[in-house]
Amino acid sequence: MNRILIVCTGNTCRSPMAEALMKDLAARGGKPIEVRSAGISTIDGLPVSPHAATALRKRKLALPEGSTSLKADDVLWASLILTMTAGHKRSILERFPQALSKTFTLKEYALRGDPVMDDVAEAERLYSEWQVKQALGQNLTGAERTRLLELQRRIPDFDVADPFGGSLALYEQTADEIEDALLTLIDKLDRDPNDR
Repeated sequence: MNRILIVCTGNTCRSPMAEALMKDLAARGGKPIEVRSAGISTIDGLPVSPHAATALRKRKLALPEGSTSLKADDVLWASLILTMTAGHKRSILERFPQALSKTFTLKEYALRGDPVMDDVAEAERLYSEWQVKQALGQNLTGAERTRLLELQRRIPDFDVADPFGGSLALYEQTADEIEDALLTLIDKLDRDPNDR
C-alpha cells in the first residue's frame, strides 16, 4: 500500500486540501492509498483555514483533522512524501536526509517520466558543474551559460503558491492546481505502482 505524506508550511491550507483531494481520488478509483498531511512550521491542532474549508466543502469533501507538525515518525511512515514547494522539500531533507529517495514536490513527482524532467536533470548537472568551477576559480563557458538560461526558461515552476490570506477564489484556484497534479500522479501510480 502506498502511504503518502503531503507537506506544506502550516498544514492549514495547501496540504489539507491536497490530503482531502487525494483521499477522494483514491476512494473513487479504488486505490489502496493512505494519505496524511503535516506542516514544517506549525503546531498540532490548528483548524483548516476558512477558505480552504469552503473550497473543500464546495467539492463535497471531508475536512482533514487539525494541523499536525512534521515529526520523524511521519517521515518513517511515508513511502512517498510530496511537498507543496521546493523550499518545503529542502527543509525536510535538511532535517531528514534519509528521506531523499522518497521526497519530491507534488508537481515534480507528477511530471516524473515527462521529457521536461530531462531538462531538470541537465540543469542540475550544469549547476553542479558551475559550483565546482567557481570553487576552482573558473566560470561556465559561454555555451554552458546559454544552455543553462535556455533550460531555466523551459523548466516549469514546481511550487504550489501559498493562498494564505488570499480570497476564496485564490484558494479555489490553488485547489484546482493541486487536483490537476494529483490526477496526473494517480495515473502514474496506476501504470507503475513501484515507480517511487
